[in-house]
Amino acid sequence: MNDPTFGALCILVPFLGTTLGALTVFFLGREPSASLSKFLLGFASGVMVAASIWSLLIPALEMANEQGISLTWLPASLGFIAGMLFLMVTDAVIPCFDSETVSRNCTSHIQKRSAKMFFAVTIHNIPEGMAVGVVLAGYFAGNGLVERSGVMALAMGVAIQNFPEGAIVSMPGALFGQTKKKAFFYAFLSGAVEPLFALLTLVLTSIIYPALPYFLAFAAGAMVYVVVEELIPEAHEGKRTQFTNFGVALGFALMMMLDVALS
Repeated sequence: MNDPTFGALCILVPFLGTTLGALTVFFLGREPSASLSKFLLGFASGVMVAASIWSLLIPALEMANEQGISLTWLPASLGFIAGMLFLMVTDAVIPCFDSETVSRNCTSHIQKRSAKMFFAVTIHNIPEGMAVGVVLAGYFAGNGLVERSGVMALAMGVAIQNFPEGAIVSMPGALFGQTKKKAFFYAFLSGAVEPLFALLTLVLTSIIYPALPYFLAFAAGAMVYVVVEELIPEAHEGKRTQFTNFGVALGFALMMMLDVALS
């Protein structure tokens, strides 16, 4: 396998993981039971919180340390708060009304929740794509510091992590009222940013790399905001919240194991 083919494969493999995860929406029943809905929303919450910690915040801290930043916690803190504030401002700028009072300039509550899920995971996928691009750039530099096997291991690891992330966009989207095809399409799009930003970073590594810790933490803040503002409140409405709690525990543990095992 020549280098251009190898590079293209490493860039596309993570996107494949998201796409396969998004396909799981088609295995949902037409009208999932309340218990299943609560479990899936809890599972999505657990996955997103774990991904925010192990895939985003910890790497942001490590990268800041590698870059020689004396206050290694500063980029992670600023990026995280910025991600939270960005979605808070979005909520304030785009008010939401009941379905009977929705105007042309305001999305419905269902559309808004789905949009925030899509936005949070998309933002999360951007620094992951950038990380693949940075490692590929190291390999193509030819100095021996980055091996071919290491690049492929990273790409495969991100792809496996992306499988549940694709599912947590498509499945809650369907639960929030989207058609399965539309929910799949949005999950598919959320992963499409990875190869784009991997390629962009590969070309502009020296410019983009210093800002990567901020991007990572910004994505973490956006994901945590969606969890605390949308998923957990939705999943705890009514009875049978034990299914939500079990979903959170399982999603968090699964994503933590994947992140640690594949790091």
